[in-house]
Parts: sequence; C-alpha cells; structure tokens
Amino acid sequence: MSNIFNDIPANLPEELFTLLLENKNVRIERIVSEGHAAEFDEWLDQIQNEWVIVLQGEAVIEYENTEQHTLKAGDYLSIPANTRHRVAWTSHAQQTIWLAIHWL
Repeated sequence: MSNIFNDIPANLPEELFTLLLENKNVRIERIVSEGHAAEFDEWLDQIQNEWVIVLQGEAVIEYENTEQHTLKAGDYLSIPANTRHRVAWTSHAQQTIWLAIHWL
C-alpha cells in the first residue's frame, strides 16, 4: 500500500513525475508541480487520451484555441488524444498534485 501524498520533496526545481501503474493500454502517474508551467509556445499533442484530476493546489490548462480551464482541488478534465494543450500556470503558494490517466 502507498499514499499519493508521500515521498514528495519539499522543493522541486522541475516537475516531479511518478509512474504508478503502466501496461499496454493505460498509464497512471502522479505529477507534482510547484509554479511550473509550459513555455508560451510549448504545446503537448499526445496520441493517448488523458484524464487529469487536481488533488491539491491549483492549475490552468490551456488549449491551442485559447480555451482555458482553471482546476482546483477535486476538479478533473478529460483531454482527447491529439488535442494541443499545455499547463499555462500552477500555484506558487503550494504544490499542485495531479493524478493523470493516459489511455488509447
């Protein structure tokens, strides 16, 4: 047994990605952000679908069409495969802890 909030360093110079489970169909990871965000022109375009939930903290996901979603603890979002998006902002006040599920 493990706890999603354990083993997180106090300071994060880079986002922390922890693989929790992976097989040929699905990947589940914990992501910890601390004021991290993508560069203005940096977009993710994944071949997998992605579902994310913010467990702690706050973040903004932006789509290439300028649509934005502010996510707070408990908010979740489904991002279809091949949808250009980026993390535009994460809180500096506290770590943002995400759970991300990727599937084909």
